[in-house]
Amino acid sequence: MSKRCYYQVLGVDRSVDAVGLKQAFRRHAMKWHPDRNPGDAQAEEKFKEIREAYEVLADAGKRQRYDQFGHDGVNGGGGGGGYSDFGDIFGDIFGDIFGGGHGRQARRGTDLRYVLELDLEQAVFGTEQEIHFPSRVSCKPCSGSGSKDGKTQTCQTCAGRGQVRMQRGMFSMQQTCPHCSGRGQTVTSPCQTCDGEGFVEDEKRLSVKIPAGVDTGDRIRLAGEGEAAPGMPPGDLYVEVRVREHDIFQRQGADLYCEIPIRFSQAALGCELVVPTLDGEARISIPPETQTHRLFRLRGKGVKPVRGGPAGDLICRAVIETPVNLTGDQRELLEQFEASFQADPERYSPRTSTWRDAARTFWSRIKSA
Repeated sequence: MSKRCYYQVLGVDRSVDAVGLKQAFRRHAMKWHPDRNPGDAQAEEKFKEIREAYEVLADAGKRQRYDQFGHDGVNGGGGGGGYSDFGDIFGDIFGDIFGGGHGRQARRGTDLRYVLELDLEQAVFGTEQEIHFPSRVSCKPCSGSGSKDGKTQTCQTCAGRGQVRMQRGMFSMQQTCPHCSGRGQTVTSPCQTCDGEGFVEDEKRLSVKIPAGVDTGDRIRLAGEGEAAPGMPPGDLYVEVRVREHDIFQRQGADLYCEIPIRFSQAALGCELVVPTLDGEARISIPPETQTHRLFRLRGKGVKPVRGGPAGDLICRAVIETPVNLTGDQRELLEQFEASFQADPERYSPRTSTWRDAARTFWSRIKSA
């Protein structure tokens, strides 16, 4: 059976560059790799075909000969020259999946995440909070070495590299040494406090400074405050901010929003109101004939962002409140007030008139449909 075009095998155009070629190979190889399809002979053949195509097209000389003469120009594409080790071709591509990669990589303990709830005022002005959480910490008696006498020796399994290379079928990969757990060193006299682990379980307490202007979702990184690991530097602690709901304000970015209830008489006649802000009280003028949901902006009365820039605004939304618990006299006055509109209602309530006209048009369309 004749071989398929290498470009078709990888699903790329002949003009593809090296980056696009590697991306295509990675996509197909991840799908058909034997380790992901155990016992599937078709997947194994597909993977061989993909590997062969990539080995030829990733080599500039072979690719040029293939473009000129096809499969004959590269003698079938599978042998001769090119990559001396199968791992050289795939190590960088599968390293992030199977833990491979060449040489000993820098490793450290586990990163931790802590959710810190704050009041709006604390988030806006900044604060200092003490937090505590369970964590692995370095064993003090052995200084994290795991050794009672402080002596260690090179791991014979991995020769001190902390990783070993494993061969699985055609694929070569690197993984953490199971004998020394990636430390590269072993102990002959384990510490009695930590049983040679180098760390113990404990409750960690920290004081965290929260800068002014943080908001929900912001994270503060505390380097080296994560979990300890034997023979490795500790991970980091990420403190994630979550701001509690406020009784008055709602925050959107640097702006604050609040609702101001006003009586309909105040909305009709106009008035002056005192409203709260982050730095004290402020006055706003409500003009006559104000409608509900009208916005009033107080510039610079919002939040100063944590990453710099000018403070946002405070935006007040007028909400007309219907009076309750009316006295007899008040109800009588309102009835007289309502009766005074009947002579010319459209003059006093233009929006109501417009709404009624739209409703009549809608009903007419429904009836004629």
